[in-house]
Amino acid sequence: MTVDAPQRGLVLVVEDEPAIAELVRLYLTRDGFGVHLERDGAAGLSAARRLRPVACVLDIALPGLAGTEICRRLREAGDWTPVLFLTARDDEVDRIIGLELGADDYVTKPFSPRELVARVRAVLRRTAGVPEGVERPRTVGPVTLDPTRRTVTVSGESVQLTSTEFDLLAHLMARPGRVFTREELLAGVWGYAAHSGTRTVDVHVAQVRAKLGGAAGVIRTHRGVGYAADG
Repeated sequence: MTVDAPQRGLVLVVEDEPAIAELVRLYLTRDGFGVHLERDGAAGLSAARRLRPVACVLDIALPGLAGTEICRRLREAGDWTPVLFLTARDDEVDRIIGLELGADDYVTKPFSPRELVARVRAVLRRTAGVPEGVERPRTVGPVTLDPTRRTVTVSGESVQLTSTEFDLLAHLMARPGRVFTREELLAGVWGYAAHSGTRTVDVHVAQVRAKLGGAAGVIRTHRGVGYAADG
């Protein structure tokens, strides 16, 4: 079911609890988004492929097909539509599995609908990547990042990052050698207060390193402090 004409774009919400689905729909439409609701995983995957939404909000525990499986299948097909997970379990397993599959963010139930909308908007801002001005490519070691084109290469070979992973790497590479605390990265990249949990930063750093392969050492860990990009 699609609700309202999208001003900011269409968001796919796949949630099997009617009350939560309606609450999410209400707040997203108030913020100018169009919303398409689905209640099970198979229908959600079909809608994601058919409608090409600007973002997907996926419950992890869905009938038929889990939200993580929807995300995995989209990523395998080369679809990098931003994905935000809803999870009822506040543990590291869901968070790490979700982010490893290429999700951009997650919200733990119960959640503030206003925070959910803010996170959707933040993910879309990162995806849009609208620069304040033309920025030159940045190079640290074998890694080159182009902020305008939003591309990353390692020794000339293209690397596919999610929007969040790209912005994390860009933030670090903007000031090579500068050590950023987890709290600074959480605020600068995600736009959240520190109380939202800095574990998200560690998981994303691990994923960026994995994708950089042999160039993973460009992101250095400063134990007890944070991370820096250093050639």
